[in-house]
Amino acid sequence: MEIAFYAPLKAPDHPVPSGDRRMAGLLMAALRAAGHDVMLASRLRSYEGQGDAASQAEIRAAGEAEAQTLIERFYDAEPPPQAWFTYHLYHKAPDWLGPTVSRALAIPYVVAEASFAPKQAQGPWTEGHAAVAAALGRAGAVLAVTEDDRAGLRPVVSDGGRLIALAPFLDPAPYAAAGVTARQRLAGELQLDPTVPWLLTVAMMRPGDKLASYQRLGAALATLQGQPWQLLVVGDGPARDAVEAALGGLGDNRVAYAGEQPEVALPAYYGAADVMVWPAVNEAYGMALLEAQAAGLPVVAGRVRGVSDVVRGGETGLLTDDGDGAGFAAAVGRLLDDSDLRRDLGTAAQASVAAHHSLDQAAVTLNHALAVAAS
Repeated sequence: MEIAFYAPLKAPDHPVPSGDRRMAGLLMAALRAAGHDVMLASRLRSYEGQGDAASQAEIRAAGEAEAQTLIERFYDAEPPPQAWFTYHLYHKAPDWLGPTVSRALAIPYVVAEASFAPKQAQGPWTEGHAAVAAALGRAGAVLAVTEDDRAGLRPVVSDGGRLIALAPFLDPAPYAAAGVTARQRLAGELQLDPTVPWLLTVAMMRPGDKLASYQRLGAALATLQGQPWQLLVVGDGPARDAVEAALGGLGDNRVAYAGEQPEVALPAYYGAADVMVWPAVNEAYGMALLEAQAAGLPVVAGRVRGVSDVVRGGETGLLTDDGDGAGFAAAVGRLLDDSDLRRDLGTAAQASVAAHHSLDQAAVTLNHALAVAAS
């Protein structure tokens, strides 16, 4: 099947890395693994984060014009798209393309990771909220990656057969093969001590929730100064100075910054570390948490939104209540003290990803969704 793919929030080849970009690319890979030809239909970004009506009107107009251009192009395409697939739409980034194009071409319309909050019916994104509701009504299948999203979608996607669970996923092979061979190399490059446990965090350095997570992490780790550990930070961004300030009280010999790393390099960092740590402030579910587990790394994270959909508390990692800094620190301290528990949780984490979060399993679910949408 020829599938037109679109991500209104961030295209899979957007220059700024993020979990959204990563999942968009993974969805395209899973659709191809399921035997389909996938084209990126458009790079039009519909995101408007300030609540500015004039900007939203401009984006909508651009979307309507783009939709007509695509319809004309696809009418002459050989072969034409047989389905439209939109990833991640919500009131700040509605889909102005998919419903119009799929209706004009009479092809199935599939949506993945839509968010719907009734409170947005009134406010600065009213039009975007209404567009999401209309898109969900048009969709023949709606894939939700967390129970948090499913709960919000159930009242809107009234036909239960259209709402399909899709577990967050990745290709576990590069992470499972990472091992610990990079530990000595990274120890030399980053001046880390290979004889003490390494805590790892992998996240962009942006104002808002990411910075808040770094700040909570710094405050929690500051209470563990009596235990041996070092923190390896992978990531960069506009809030770099604020992140370094948040972690500055931990001491120069405690923290090593690896900067932003390409996706292909990440498995080595996960494989070299001992514990993944991330408070996960307002995290949708956390691709980095899934990547860490794929490499056999136990996780300590905040129990927020969809995190428990990827981290099994007490089985593959330790989850603490949102904002409970003392509890978070205690969970990290527990793993620092108990290498056997680290090993057992890490082994279970890797097995859990292979069993429940693989790209091959996602391909099966996506094929089911396409069949439902076409029926």
